[in-house]
Amino acid sequence: MAGKTKKSRFGPGFLVTAAFIGPGTVTTCSIAGADFGYALIYVLIFATVTTIILQEMAGRLSLGSGFDLGQSLREYPSSKLAKIIFITLTISAISLGCAAYEAGNIIGGSLGLEMITSLPQKIWVLLISAASITLLGLKKYRIIEKALISLVFLMSVSFISALIIIKPDLTLILKGFVPSLPRNSLLIVLALIGTTVVPYNLFLHSSAVRKKWRSKKYLKDFRKDLTLSICLGGFISVCIIVTSSVAFFQKGIEINSGAQLAQQLKPLFGPLTNFLFGLGFFAAGMSSAITAPYAAAFASSGVLGWKEENTKSFRLVWMGVILAGFVVSMFDFNPISVIVFAQVANGIILPVASLFLLIVLNDRKRMKEMANDFKKNLLGIVVISVVSFIGIWNIVKLFLK
Repeated sequence: MAGKTKKSRFGPGFLVTAAFIGPGTVTTCSIAGADFGYALIYVLIFATVTTIILQEMAGRLSLGSGFDLGQSLREYPSSKLAKIIFITLTISAISLGCAAYEAGNIIGGSLGLEMITSLPQKIWVLLISAASITLLGLKKYRIIEKALISLVFLMSVSFISALIIIKPDLTLILKGFVPSLPRNSLLIVLALIGTTVVPYNLFLHSSAVRKKWRSKKYLKDFRKDLTLSICLGGFISVCIIVTSSVAFFQKGIEINSGAQLAQQLKPLFGPLTNFLFGLGFFAAGMSSAITAPYAAAFASSGVLGWKEENTKSFRLVWMGVILAGFVVSMFDFNPISVIVFAQVANGIILPVASLFLLIVLNDRKRMKEMANDFKKNLLGIVVISVVSFIGIWNIVKLFLK
């Protein structure tokens, strides 16, 4: 019995890590390393800390109030008008973010399969979209998801192993911890934040914590699980930047195609690099292609008060997200550009979701002793301010061109 209790301490935090270690993270971190070397490592440090802060708030909300984030956003507003505004903005933010993310997931998965087969990318886009709808419709995705996440884990281990083999200059890596802003790097900075701090993860994690730990006495276990898992994800992301920097930046090579991404693992896998990387990239895309639409529907159900999987509206939300991702994926956009754009979209939406979370966490009537104190509010405000500034600046730049 003791063993069972100990085992139950871990879980929700690793779901968050598995969700953000997808094709978007691999692609965005690879481009960051190829274009700017180690200079943007500090952005990942910021993004990792930000994820821990925001996900801790989302989980603590569930432990303190007994409601997850979606349910709280439905119950919190006192006036009908405020409730309508909260619900509309939340669903818009989550749906838009997941739809953009889904396009990147589908293209990422198809790109991985294109590396190891002779079939064109659009065929795989169609098959991945159809498979996602089928698996979610039959509710069999959890079985497949475990196998896919295992492959993603192996790909993550591969990047860590490659880092050890190439023996990068530690002094240069440490310089990347010092904030700097290379020319034309703001867009990739926002993408790095968007691929790590995923808005819909706030809803998923909050709900998972509510189901896993139903008492405030598990606060220490919840925080341990979250910190260990998110730090692991952040470390993997840094490894990708380093291996990409050595493979591309230090040799003056630009990344122009998805197939090039695999070359950073060539010191580890040799002639099998394209096949193994493609398989891992497909797994990362496919697992996220299943998770993102389900997350959008799950978040919507919490906000609107649906009975989750048992409603037609729930199914229409996840199906709509997949179809939106499919439509975007069928256009002849540059796959790398679509994947990066998805992360930028998440980075822009993040301040909206974070602000809602901060407001709810200051409701002392509901949260009591687990409400935000001055220090937690200060951290939250700093995080939201930084991300908002970067997002607004990138939008302004579009009109200045």
